[in-house]
Amino acid sequence: MVTGSRELIREMNRRLVLETVINDGPLSRAAISKKLGLTKATISAIVQDLLEEQYIEEIGSDQTQYGRKPILLQFCRQNGYIIALDLGVERTVLMVCDLLGQNCRLHQYNCPLERDTSIDFLLQLIRNQIRLLPATPFGVVGIGIGIHGTVCRNEITFTPNYNLADLPIKDTLEDALEIPVWLENEANLSALAEKTFVENHKNLIHVSIHAGVGAGIILDHHLYTGLAGTAGEAGHMIVQPGGRSCPCGNHGCLEQYISEPAVLSRYRELSGRTTVSIDDLVWAYNQKENAALAVTDEFTTYLACGINNLWNLFSPECIILNSQLTAYLPQLLPEILQKLSPRFRATCHLKLSTLQDTGVLLGAARVCISKYLGTEKLYFFGLQP
Repeated sequence: MVTGSRELIREMNRRLVLETVINDGPLSRAAISKKLGLTKATISAIVQDLLEEQYIEEIGSDQTQYGRKPILLQFCRQNGYIIALDLGVERTVLMVCDLLGQNCRLHQYNCPLERDTSIDFLLQLIRNQIRLLPATPFGVVGIGIGIHGTVCRNEITFTPNYNLADLPIKDTLEDALEIPVWLENEANLSALAEKTFVENHKNLIHVSIHAGVGAGIILDHHLYTGLAGTAGEAGHMIVQPGGRSCPCGNHGCLEQYISEPAVLSRYRELSGRTTVSIDDLVWAYNQKENAALAVTDEFTTYLACGINNLWNLFSPECIILNSQLTAYLPQLLPEILQKLSPRFRATCHLKLSTLQDTGVLLGAARVCISKYLGTEKLYFFGLQP
């Protein structure tokens, strides 16, 4: 039984009502009362507040055979905006969406971020987008930013592939824009997006393979980031003792064998070419070129090793892969599975991400929505971003 001050209980009930309308709506007041086990008087009072505050709206009547038709309620997702950014190593992607992560508009900027000019660049992008947005009751309620590096409590602490560590992005943007800003690691955001928009796994791991390798970890329905935001640095688990040197100071890190730069470097070495791309490797693989086949075999072998380590440590029911190579060559998935034990295949679902790189943006939007509304459980399955 929940006990506490009247104000605390009312706030908890308000959150439950709002989550229920968002996750399960449209619903009538009676349906909300039945679902939550709260009195109709309590539901009516909370609903009236939410209507006046323009968080929910009445949209018509439900179908019923007898008596007065109940009025349905739905969340006013159109009443505000979220701005989400993915700060990649070579490109920045900005997304504007509504309060359910829908009606998304994406803009891509193909230029590396420079430390001295990055904040001014971000301010310009965001201000330009805000000027273009039609007026709504709430306006832009939050800005979420995905970082390809370690983030602890909204502070960037380590970025191995670009120089953004300790840059005061959150404070500077908030002071200039007067909008709450939230920073998080890109793999963590992708994991949140998979859980929110695709399937509500209790325990899942999202493995992101780009310039680096990271793992977003969901345990018991919550994002696990560890003591200083460093949980999930899967790229720095050692898979080859005494192997290739890594900028982190160790040797034989997973990142040195399966990240995009590592894979392309290996392909250049075996093929004898001086300039190669992922597209070149994919084409050569489809032509059954020996060098390409050898590179992808190494890739799947080391990736399977990393997946096995994550599975044994966390025992998730699902591991999701996001990389250009597996997206372009989905036939690599059975190869990876064959390099994992029958016990893994019997207990864990390994699959490719359907969200791919938009997961970072959707995860950032999800963080902003939760912070703004004060909600914890948000599931947008079946909605089309």
